Amino acid sequence: MVLSLATIIMRLLPLPIFLCLLLKQMSLVLGDVGTASSYGPPYIPTVCDGNRVEQFPPGNMFVAVSEGLWDNGAACGRRYKLRCLSGNKRPCKGGSIDVTVVDFCPRSPCPNTFLMSHDAFEAISRFRNAKIIIEYTQ
Repeated sequence: MVLSLATIIMRLLPLPIFLCLLLKQMSLVLGDVGTASSYGPPYIPTVCDGNRVEQFPPGNMFVAVSEGLWDNGAACGRRYKLRCLSGNKRPCKGGSIDVTVVDFCPRSPCPNTFLMSHDAFEAISRFRNAKIIIEYTQ
């Protein structure tokens, strides 16, 4: 049985449409996945720069990191792009933010990959006391 070109095209046409619809529904994750929550003042002293107020980036977009990212203090000053992926009661606002590491997680063991300043956390989450799943890249 020989199929005409038009018949072949008509049979294959639904495939790209299906793939486009499927990809639109999926969230593509390109970085590492971890957890985050908010932590509040006082933010100083920090392990990275003690009591220096200049260590905090504009907009207070900073974080404390867990043991896995701390790297014996080499994490101080590192920048990460964070994006909320999910959590209880759909906390994610959408979009991503850039944050700077200024501290080591003050709790041991650290409950999350990142502890975020209130301002940073509220930029990506609707709820201040939520624990969220995040994507992060350096």
